Amino acid sequence: MNKFLGILVFTLVFLGCSSDDEGPELLQVQSNTFTNLYAPQTGGQGQGPIEGEFTRFDFASGTTTTSSTDWDIAFRGTSIIINGGVSLGTTDEPERTGTGAAYIATGTFADIASVTSSQFVQDSDTGYAIPSGSGNGWYSYNPMANTIEPIPGRILVIRTRDNRYAKVEILSYYRDAPEVITPEIAADDLRYFTFNYAYQPNDGTESF
Repeated sequence: MNKFLGILVFTLVFLGCSSDDEGPELLQVQSNTFTNLYAPQTGGQGQGPIEGEFTRFDFASGTTTTSSTDWDIAFRGTSIIINGGVSLGTTDEPERTGTGAAYIATGTFADIASVTSSQFVQDSDTGYAIPSGSGNGWYSYNPMANTIEPIPGRILVIRTRDNRYAKVEILSYYRDAPEVITPEIAADDLRYFTFNYAYQPNDGTESF
């Protein structure tokens, strides 16, 4: 009987230790498509200085926010900023309160399976982590059609304000992501972002 009890206690202790060694259960990566994030601005293109509030987005909740602290990326016109680093100094640009950073990877959305930590840069007083301007960052400008077109294979890889990770594929800059951008759409329905994203909610996990 004593031998049997000893074996039983050893077994229970072993199973308990094995369970502890597995650690906490990881949360699933959150993948979704966000449609029609409106990022208005005033000015620009010879109409005076660019102004207007940035539209802020929080990956953890998967939606826009008006919080001054709980945001990861923000949009105004074609500009995308990160909640990390410092302001470029443009009008109405929010203060950075997090540790966010970003870089642009080349490949399909599915191909970008993990982050490369050495490539992360933060917004600064000399430029954004996601560069502005046609061909420099996520888009190209077609002067003949007066359209903004996402560059295929440009994936935004982001370190969030609290050191989680996300990746973003911008699909469209126009309301409802039309397949054909007519002159009317180009003139009236611009600055509506549609994008795929994946968010890694587990601290310290660099894969998607």
